[in-house]
Amino acid sequence: MKKLIAVVDDEKDILSLITHHLKREGYQVKPFQNGKDFLLYINSVPPDLVLLDLMLPGMDGLELCRILKSKPSTESIPIIMITAKSTEADIVLGLEFGADDYIVKPFRTRELVARVKSIMRRYAMKNTGDGSLRIGPLRIDPASYEVSVDSRKIDLTTTEFRILETLGEAGGKVFTRDQLLKRKTLWGDERVVFDRTIDVHIKNLREKLGSAGKMIKTVRGIGYKLEEIQPI
Repeated sequence: MKKLIAVVDDEKDILSLITHHLKREGYQVKPFQNGKDFLLYINSVPPDLVLLDLMLPGMDGLELCRILKSKPSTESIPIIMITAKSTEADIVLGLEFGADDYIVKPFRTRELVARVKSIMRRYAMKNTGDGSLRIGPLRIDPASYEVSVDSRKIDLTTTEFRILETLGEAGGKVFTRDQLLKRKTLWGDERVVFDRTIDVHIKNLREKLGSAGKMIKTVRGIGYKLEEIQPI
């Protein structure tokens, strides 16, 4: 079945543009110009992904995001925020409310479609028959704590493995540095963890993964994400 995407934006031209391009890619699209209609619909027909404008009349996108992430029936639905607010603080706030990704207006439709496809792949890449996680040439096995690139085993520290596993399971979601710092399960015996600590671990991971190290993307001023490298 075609994946269903809900698009919430009060600007008719943008709503029409997004709907057109997503339908061309084979998705079902349900457009909304306000949060109230969207919430009424989603209670009966949960979509596979939500594209959510932040600046909406009546109820803004952050509040809608909070509502979705607070309900068991909708908390697992991925959300991409579309926003004219491009400051670091605005983006971090959206991610901390539970958004999986963000797109700043004005945007290129090719970029939007690529982001949607990346988030959709999160479900395909999360589970394999043997319980491991496969993303492109990268294989992460939580049971054995082993990582390989094109079948070549990579020796990682426990902390490096936990960081890579966390990013991999998120399926392209951006993690802010603060979110990573607050994940106590990542840090083991490291008593004091700073932003710089995360950066050092990421640097070491990239070096050990070789060509696959490019899959760990830096979102400038925000944090990190892991995604498959797409052919040009």
